[in-house]
Amino acid sequence: MQGIRKSLFVLFFSFAWIFPALDANIGEWDEVWLTRAKESLNRTLQTFEPNPEKVVSHLNKHAKLSLEVGLKSNGTRRHLLHWHPNTCTVTNPIDRCWRCNANWAKNRFRLADCGLGFGYKAKGGKNGKFYVVTDPSDTDLLNPRPGTLRHAVIQKEPLWIIFERSMLITLQQELIMASDKTIDGRGVRVEIAYGAGITIQFVSNVIIHGIRIHDIVPKFGGLIRDSVDHFGFRTMSDGDGISIFGSQNVWIDHVSMTNCADGLIDVIQGSTGVTISNGHFTDHNDVMLFGASDKYTFDEKMQVTVAFNHFGKRLVQRMPRARFGYIHVVNNDYTHWKMYAIGGSSHPTIISQGNRFIADHPFAKQVTKREKASESEWKKWTWISEGDLFLRGAYFVTSGDQTWLNKHPQVYDKIAAAPAKFVSEMTKFAEELLQLYMTSETMHGWDPDYGDLVFMLSKLHMYTVQL
Repeated sequence: MQGIRKSLFVLFFSFAWIFPALDANIGEWDEVWLTRAKESLNRTLQTFEPNPEKVVSHLNKHAKLSLEVGLKSNGTRRHLLHWHPNTCTVTNPIDRCWRCNANWAKNRFRLADCGLGFGYKAKGGKNGKFYVVTDPSDTDLLNPRPGTLRHAVIQKEPLWIIFERSMLITLQQELIMASDKTIDGRGVRVEIAYGAGITIQFVSNVIIHGIRIHDIVPKFGGLIRDSVDHFGFRTMSDGDGISIFGSQNVWIDHVSMTNCADGLIDVIQGSTGVTISNGHFTDHNDVMLFGASDKYTFDEKMQVTVAFNHFGKRLVQRMPRARFGYIHVVNNDYTHWKMYAIGGSSHPTIISQGNRFIADHPFAKQVTKREKASESEWKKWTWISEGDLFLRGAYFVTSGDQTWLNKHPQVYDKIAAAPAKFVSEMTKFAEELLQLYMTSETMHGWDPDYGDLVFMLSKLHMYTVQL
């Protein structure tokens, strides 16, 4: 009898967790989707870091070390009259991990060992086969053509997905990814634009690196294949650039994003173990949403790192906007916001360290915004600003116990973030990276057009002018 009660409780809890997710663009919750959702619940519990401060300290330690090495190396070259593109000038730990090797194309898997923050477990398709995307089309949603990105991301086995040449991919419907995949756009220029965005739903172990996503629009849905042995009806998509829904161990790195119909990146419905790094974001209203509902308390398990990103021109708000969860915002460059930069409701923990905040609007100097709570309530939330740099009147309203970190020496190594005054150095390569020092491997099959050449020149310009 006790076993029956336990089974009924587990069944009830599972469906109670799924129920708030009925707006998941899933037209029919068949057995496959229900199983995926319940497996996702268990992965969230397994991925959750009980001592998140250890992850914070680990990232900060590596960031400071990388910055010290990078600045020392760069300083020895300042007397040179000519800059050489093989010079490794990166000063953040993720880029230094792989970019300083001119033969990175021979060891693309190295990238999977460079992740930091809460998404550090994401290995993507490491040690799997390489899948080369040769066809930018997206014409068959039920039986994707081999060689297309849609065909690649639905395969069962781990895959490291690369691209034969620069290409523009316009998705007819949302691109639904399977687990254990890396989308690696290094060496070419890959744009996902003018169609649907990427959906990472009830899966794990995904890396997206080195692509550009812009001008994403809602799509009406329909029958879409989401794995080699399953397809189903999808309702209308929102127009997010990247939607991370009930997924774990996800790393978004060097992705340039702008002008999507809804959010640029959503991390919602029990997602955790996520890092968003080295991104460049412009021209958007609702930039990042972490947690979609104030009623969905399971997002207490959400843990997200936002590091080394540049939040640029014509952004308005939500960089990020969080509900519940634990958010580490570190060494980012905030140069534009029209309303606020960091906001939230439902008592998220926000640790802001070593960021640079430059207020660009005369009536939006405050970095922070609390919603749906009285002052007496939000003053209890833990929002910490440590080592941040504020320019042009910007200011951060802290709350909660500001000595909280120091009271937990058993889990917090008291390692401060890299200094905010060096943020421009640490984020100067933030966006998708088209390598300036092309190797024979990356040049193979690459036929540069005018846009590629302009893009490469703009990269060279970055070394003399900080945009």
